[in-house]
Amino acid sequence: MGLLSWIIVGALAGWLASKIMNTDKQMGCLTNIIVGIIGAFVGGLIVGLLGGTGVTGFNLWSIFVALLGSVILLWIVKKVSK
Repeated sequence: MGLLSWIIVGALAGWLASKIMNTDKQMGCLTNIIVGIIGAFVGGLIVGLLGGTGVTGFNLWSIFVALLGSVILLWIVKKVSK
């Protein structure tokens, strides 16, 4: 996956995760991208441990995996910051 694909998938996954976790008002575009990219790694690791394939390219499965990881990442950050 190219750099532009990572940025697009990261931005979309980070934005959706921030909407789900109600952190959208505190996060900007760059933060959404960073959360989405880190979330893609986290989601890929989790799905890989369960026997599936992680982020495979610019497709719905990859966005779902990145979204899963992003929601988990934001949940952890919210728990630690309290």
